[in-house]
Amino acid sequence: MYRRAWVLMVVLAVGMAAWALIEAWVLGKSVIDPEGSFLGPSYIRLPLLLLGALLLDLVPVSILTNLRTPGAIPGAVRRRLRKHWTKERWTLVASGIISFYVVYVTYRNIKSFLPFMIDTKYDRELHLLDKALLFGHEPATVLHSVLGTSFSAHILSYVYLWFLPMVPLVVTAWVVWSRNLSYGYWFVTSQCLAWTFGTISYYLLPTLGPGFEYPQLYVDVAATPSLQLMDSLAFTRGEVMAGTVGGAVQSVAGFASLHTAITLLVALMVQYTIRNRWLRIAVWINFGITVIATLYFGWHYIADDVAGALIALASFYLGGRASGQKFRRGGLTSYPTTTTSQVPVLKD
Repeated sequence: MYRRAWVLMVVLAVGMAAWALIEAWVLGKSVIDPEGSFLGPSYIRLPLLLLGALLLDLVPVSILTNLRTPGAIPGAVRRRLRKHWTKERWTLVASGIISFYVVYVTYRNIKSFLPFMIDTKYDRELHLLDKALLFGHEPATVLHSVLGTSFSAHILSYVYLWFLPMVPLVVTAWVVWSRNLSYGYWFVTSQCLAWTFGTISYYLLPTLGPGFEYPQLYVDVAATPSLQLMDSLAFTRGEVMAGTVGGAVQSVAGFASLHTAITLLVALMVQYTIRNRWLRIAVWINFGITVIATLYFGWHYIADDVAGALIALASFYLGGRASGQKFRRGGLTSYPTTTTSQVPVLKD
């Protein structure tokens, strides 16, 4: 029923893995798990992720709602497992989480290999384009003048860094709680597409980003966790390229902005599949602030954000078609054309 989406997820995961392995072989390097040093090896972490997804659903739904009647908890757990955790749901959760995990880990490695594969950088060209678009002004300077460089810097920093825990959380949420399984396949397939397209974009137009290439533009900004992260990435990049550190990846690449791509993709998914008005408003605000933060701190050029938005739109549409979504009204709305025995087709 969801064969096309499932096949696309697997193909993307296998393709990204093959790309990483081939580059590692050419460069004489190893593919590493960038999170393994402090989260444990993948053969332990993946089963824990799947178990965590199960508990994330069962604990609030079956246990917390029956705290006053503990005797009812076993029956509630059995009912939830029987009704919600069908074979189709397990297939979605397992294949979705594993495929996303493989794509993300290989993305980190391929991104790390970039400076060893391509020496050319296009920061100067994108910097000139930024100034041309703003009639000779620097995007960062304009934002610093309008927003200030103290209080607003901390707000923007925390919103920007929220991206890091947000990514695995939203993937897990969609595969576990999607009321229609096609929505789960839509989201995770779109995620795999976006990270793959983003990886390709790094190689099409390699850049560092204005904060790394033109740090003098950001000296007045208050010290925030975002700038501390930038300093840490710059240091690690130097160590990795010098070969003085092992088991680490360099994570500096500007074009395109995957912060923009993924936050826009989340906003689109919420807009099309969730009816809660306040949640819709929240994800669009998160997207808007994230885009501002990419320019404010110098993570990206304007072109990076535009390209990130295009990646999100393409991934959203292709993932929707693969998972059986029918777009209408010029793509402004959609409804699923697939269903399960538990969930009818929605027609609003």
